[in-house]
Amino acid sequence: MTRPPSSPLRRRFALGTAIALLLGGSLAQAQEAPALSRGQTLYLPVYSHLWHGNRDKQGRPEIVYLSALVSIRNTDPTRPLRVTQARYYDTAGKSLRDFVSQPQTVPPLGTLELFIERREAEGGSGANFLIRWQADAAINPPLVEAVHTDLYGNRAISFNTQARQISE
Repeated sequence: MTRPPSSPLRRRFALGTAIALLLGGSLAQAQEAPALSRGQTLYLPVYSHLWHGNRDKQGRPEIVYLSALVSIRNTDPTRPLRVTQARYYDTAGKSLRDFVSQPQTVPPLGTLELFIERREAEGGSGANFLIRWQADAAINPPLVEAVHTDLYGNRAISFNTQARQISE
């Protein structure tokens, strides 16, 4: 019995199916729980604006300004955490301000929210936060994200970024 020759379309379909199965298989696996911690320093990328579109005659692309909601979520169901610093930096690494002037306690499963207004353009496209937190006992580390949005007229932009632990 001879097999019919494989067409390019059939090969692409088979390759696409294989990739989908591989990705689906890896997505179906449970993620490992992060190690318990008594504190961390987290780096969170934040975009107060994005470059987009075509360059003008001076070589500059267009800019869209974004607001950002920084969400520090205590994922521990039984113990609080303290946010001791949430320092905001611009694209050049210059410290702009600390959003937490004194330690803020976040209760179990609670959230501390910080907000960057859309009209605040000082941070730039490479803005970021350094967020430090502590706990009295080892707890589940918080989930820290920034949700960026621009809802203007019939245009809507929204995306999020997640913090990652860094060493100092």
